[in-house]
Amino acid sequence: MKTGYLIDMDGVIYRENNLIPGAADFVQALIGASTPFLFLTNNSAPTPEDLTVRLQHLGIHGLAARHFYTSALNAADFLSETHPGCTVFVLGEGGLLAALHERKIANDAIRPHYVVVGEGAFSMERLAKAHECLERGARLLGTNPDNWCPISSEKTRPGAGATAAFLEASSGRRPYYLGKPNGYMFHQARRKLESLALSKLDRVIMIGDTMETDIRGAFEAGMEAYLVLSGSTEFEAIGDHVYQPTRILQTVGDLIEEIRTGKPTHRLDGPASPHLGSEFGRSGVRHQTDIFAFYKPRPRPSMTK
Repeated sequence: MKTGYLIDMDGVIYRENNLIPGAADFVQALIGASTPFLFLTNNSAPTPEDLTVRLQHLGIHGLAARHFYTSALNAADFLSETHPGCTVFVLGEGGLLAALHERKIANDAIRPHYVVVGEGAFSMERLAKAHECLERGARLLGTNPDNWCPISSEKTRPGAGATAAFLEASSGRRPYYLGKPNGYMFHQARRKLESLALSKLDRVIMIGDTMETDIRGAFEAGMEAYLVLSGSTEFEAIGDHVYQPTRILQTVGDLIEEIRTGKPTHRLDGPASPHLGSEFGRSGVRHQTDIFAFYKPRPRPSMTK
């Protein structure tokens, strides 16, 4: 049975500038077993080449740009497929600009078809210009719905979802969000993964650390979803969600033996363990992505330490 993996990065492969134990051996096991895999990230700022270099510095070698699919690439694919010849006004960094340029999607600061929002620190002047474009009829497209992104164990920064929400409030234009958990992101990622495998895949497994994006997106796309506890999700919080992971792992290192031998290992399997129930329920928290409750403000949780 041919299996391929979609793999989140932050919280799965590394935290800040440190590899998660077992991550390097996990990637080398995939390469050694000729198992197709694709890193899938909502971060629109870096290019695939940037991510290749970053993982090299962290000690993971043998990767190429083809092993990465970002929300910036997903946005460029979406626009070129659904609206060929469109123009955009961009709030974003190098990865998003490069992806749009590669698809020959022109920048337009006068009357664009879309305002495309990614990660970045934007001046009020740029935000005002985006607002002006929206008032002239441009549509609002977010590369991902993340309201905030971790930058260290003690700090976060506003994400693309927060910037898009600002523009929604000022213009009245509702954003459409790509990236995880949007099904288009998973559909395109599967297509890219199968092109790497040069064949149809019997199983596609998403490995992630975030219930609201990685696990929900995989669940809705009909894929298996493995949750690792090395990132943003605490074990006690899993039972809060209607959708559940197929398996729960401590880290991706738990899969090394399985990938090398082709035989399943005995780890925590899902849906989440039977004792995960209402006794662990925590109501009223704001998730990193709350696309399921745009108009219901809730307090933001403390960052995972």
